[in-house]
Amino acid sequence: MEKIIYLDNAASTKVDQRVLDAMIPYFTEIYGNASSNHVFGEQAKKAIDKAREQTANIINARPTEIIFTSGATEAINLALKGYVEANFHKGNHIITVKTEHKAVLATCEYLEERGIEVTYLSVNKEGLISLQKLQKAIRPETILIAIMYANNETGVIQPITAIGKIARENNIAFFSDATQAIGKIKVDVANDNIDMLCFSGHKINGPKGIGVLYKKKDIQLTPLIHGGGQENGLRAGTYNTPLIVGLGKACELAVEEFEKRRKETLELRDKFEKDIEKKGIGIVCFKNGNRVPHISCIQLNNEEADKFLIKNSDHFVASNGSACNAALIEASHVYKEIFEEPNKIIRISF
Repeated sequence: MEKIIYLDNAASTKVDQRVLDAMIPYFTEIYGNASSNHVFGEQAKKAIDKAREQTANIINARPTEIIFTSGATEAINLALKGYVEANFHKGNHIITVKTEHKAVLATCEYLEERGIEVTYLSVNKEGLISLQKLQKAIRPETILIAIMYANNETGVIQPITAIGKIARENNIAFFSDATQAIGKIKVDVANDNIDMLCFSGHKINGPKGIGVLYKKKDIQLTPLIHGGGQENGLRAGTYNTPLIVGLGKACELAVEEFEKRRKETLELRDKFEKDIEKKGIGIVCFKNGNRVPHISCIQLNNEEADKFLIKNSDHFVASNGSACNAALIEASHVYKEIFEEPNKIIRISF
């Protein structure tokens, strides 16, 4: 059988060998608990401090504003639930978008069950929100805006700087899921007026099971996990030193090689998209919009996405943004929101 080409990097990437090499000593040699007051613990703590600096650097944050989590999903839960609980006295209204990742939408549904009001903004056919509708959705009791930086299924980048400005002018906290943006485009939390932001290691050639919540210094959160007081009391539990080191190294490499990776990815994506349209397989969506370089959203001309991917599964793997539930394949909520024929959409990610 010929080698199957992996085209699902928006779901997860291969761990860079240099990242793996950086991690291994913290499994085998420097294995102390970073909270222990001895030389083994101190070695682990120094490695974590370095990783915190590397991670902060990729988003222009301070190392003290980085909270290590098990991934973006946990970071989202900590940001939304933690902020609402700590700031409930200010108001009970959140604004988000219908095309957010399920981790955001499910957390908002949980909060609604507990008395929080949530406004879900729509997107247009280009996958973008309306800034005017965002402005109109703001109420005196609005305490949080949660809008992702770049969509994981379309690749479309929202007008984050403008959203941050609106949030700041109205004294509302702004959270952004930047999982698909980090390492692919420049992200600057200070320039974008972002108060909280999350991403995962396994999207940037780092390990699975490690992620980040950036939290601006003056933002108050109530922790989800109580115990040992790690991460300034916001995320208790023994530090996973190897994975934290791996995340830090992945961030460092993403910064150092940003221009090279971006150029190579764009060249690959553009060539692929030209071939897709030339061969009459489908049309490229959002081609003229602002999007991340590693995601191609394709509308197939003559076939449903699941059948197309199954037929070609010996040659490549990709995503149709579908969820599998009791053998029923259903188009993603994102594609349903934007497309008239959501079952004909595939995502190719480099």
